[in-house]
Amino acid sequence: MLGGLAAYLTIRWIESPVLSESAQPPVKIVAIPEGTTFLRVAQILEREQLIKSRSSFMWLGKRLEAERKIRPGEYELNAAMPPTEILSKLMAGRVVLHSVTIPEGYTISQIADVFAAHGITDRTEFVRLAHDQSFVKTLGISADSVEGYLYPDTYRFPRPTAGKDIVKAMVDQLRYVLTTEWQARAKEMRMTTHQVLTLASVIEKETGAGEERPHIASVFHNRLKKRIPLQSDPTVIYGLPNFDGNLRKKDLSHPSPYNTYRWAGLPPGPIANPGADSIRAALYPMTTSDLYFVSKNNGTHQFSATLVEHNRAVEQYQKRPRRVRSSQTSVVPTKRVHGQQEGAS
Repeated sequence: MLGGLAAYLTIRWIESPVLSESAQPPVKIVAIPEGTTFLRVAQILEREQLIKSRSSFMWLGKRLEAERKIRPGEYELNAAMPPTEILSKLMAGRVVLHSVTIPEGYTISQIADVFAAHGITDRTEFVRLAHDQSFVKTLGISADSVEGYLYPDTYRFPRPTAGKDIVKAMVDQLRYVLTTEWQARAKEMRMTTHQVLTLASVIEKETGAGEERPHIASVFHNRLKKRIPLQSDPTVIYGLPNFDGNLRKKDLSHPSPYNTYRWAGLPPGPIANPGADSIRAALYPMTTSDLYFVSKNNGTHQFSATLVEHNRAVEQYQKRPRRVRSSQTSVVPTKRVHGQQEGAS
């Protein structure tokens, strides 16, 4: 009887927490690296004063057959948790999830920077995977990269998370956003998903004013119909190997396929990752006859249907006083080769 009582009391002691809940112990974030042995897990928990004894925790692990079932990651634990609860959490992989927000219009490189800054994944590996055509193909995407297919949103990931899992989650979210109605609309417009995302990405980069997106889309659709080059500065910038923040006149002659001053039609692919509003604008543009727009220097644009109107707007908003140049450039629709003219926005 005494032996049985002693064994019972020992087990109760092993299974009891270090502190009572009334003590309100602080929450600790404990990281369990990939490949950590059960002994090392017990040592980490003992060091953090989350268990009374690593040997007793090892005994408990054997009893519950948990030695090879611990999942790596970050865990939120406190000293008032019984060892069995801690063990259950480690076995279930109930890791800490970190909230990461990806803004609309970010490129693959910028998205990689955000995840790396949060310590979620390796930047180099993320960028490599995003441009790995064999991997991209496994996602059902026929493109050189996943640029344009990484939906900007707020995500929750454990630390660390493999780059391939993040890319897949963002592509899956885009598929959720692209409703059957939008897919039907794209077919009605005789546009592929890739073309829609490409146009949406240009719209995204051209304006930060949400209400303007359908109007911006109208200008680009009108230009595409008339086979007038889009002449969008963001596409030129995307195609430059080294951009220092200043777009120069010589850059407009750069031979990049993304240079929409040299080539008519859409660029070969998205130049950023657009949000839902820009995708919607690409599919449902405003009905106008406008072919031009120029910045008013207040975050919005002046739209014009003719070159005369446009140059007048440029004179008003850009030349007096002289201001920094912004899209959209003037063109002469009757000429096959289009270039920047005096008075371009």
